[in-house]
Amino acid sequence: MHILVIGGAGMVGRKLIERLARDGRLGGKPITRITAHDVVTPKPPEAPFPIDTRVSDLSVPGEAAALVADQPDVILHLAAIVSGEAEADFDKGYRINLDGTRHLFDAVRLIEGYTPRLVFTSSIAVFGAPFPEAIPDEYFHTPLTSYGTQKAMGELLLADYTRRGFFDGIGIRLPTICVRPGLPNKAASGFFSGIIREPLAGQEAILPVSEDVMHWHASPRSAVGFLIHAATLDGASVGTRRNLTMPGLAVTVGEQIEALRKVAGDKAVARIRKVPDPVIETIVSGWPRKFDAARATALGFKAESSFEEIIRIHIEDELGGKIAD
Repeated sequence: MHILVIGGAGMVGRKLIERLARDGRLGGKPITRITAHDVVTPKPPEAPFPIDTRVSDLSVPGEAAALVADQPDVILHLAAIVSGEAEADFDKGYRINLDGTRHLFDAVRLIEGYTPRLVFTSSIAVFGAPFPEAIPDEYFHTPLTSYGTQKAMGELLLADYTRRGFFDGIGIRLPTICVRPGLPNKAASGFFSGIIREPLAGQEAILPVSEDVMHWHASPRSAVGFLIHAATLDGASVGTRRNLTMPGLAVTVGEQIEALRKVAGDKAVARIRKVPDPVIETIVSGWPRKFDAARATALGFKAESSFEEIIRIHIEDELGGKIAD
């Protein structure tokens, strides 16, 4: 089995490739090759099979066709411009998130007789306020950001291309992935991770919103699990509605902080400094808070049951089991 990971240099892409290298199989079939693609060179782990790296911009005409010319069996499309950057740079957001996605879909479509499983990472940003208490699977798309709009367009394309038989697509709407390791990115949601990651490392964190803000979370470990499950899921069991909201955990910022206190103590919590940011507050106010992800749960997708569990996963996976004094 040949697997193509687009966005292979990103945090989730890197963790996905590491998991595939450890497992050596996907859906019971041995992996014979992985191609890791991004706009910067991915750094693949050691693996019992070749891992090729490719560097290009998927939004440039012809690049997607070159990437799928050898017809990988499974394509996992993770690459995107994140929410804050897509809002700040309108043209770049549409070029990468919409044009790049369509170039990929069309490159697959134009290869006669080629119908791979294609997993597209969407986002809960496809939904916009006002919301019910918990957003059901049947809720309509009314995105209030350019990023959410671009992801909603990708979902529609995936559903139509799958209906036409061009590929076998599954779209997964990821929760906000928390706690993200490494340096902060330009996502408007970055503070959700920052108020946990930085205090655990002995550093100050900035909180730009009020503690009553509620959001939908899952760990990087769960995100990798979602992708692997989507890559192996029986398409017939999904039916015609090919885009699924992933399970997660609805917690307020205040509940995040209290979970941090339980795991790491008052000293860690004291490293959080409140600095209101009206731009971030406005973006976050239009985001969904809680979901009833019944379809994905019934199809076998799983996430954490407490925010303490999410924090402990970060400590185990990224900090070697140790936190700063």
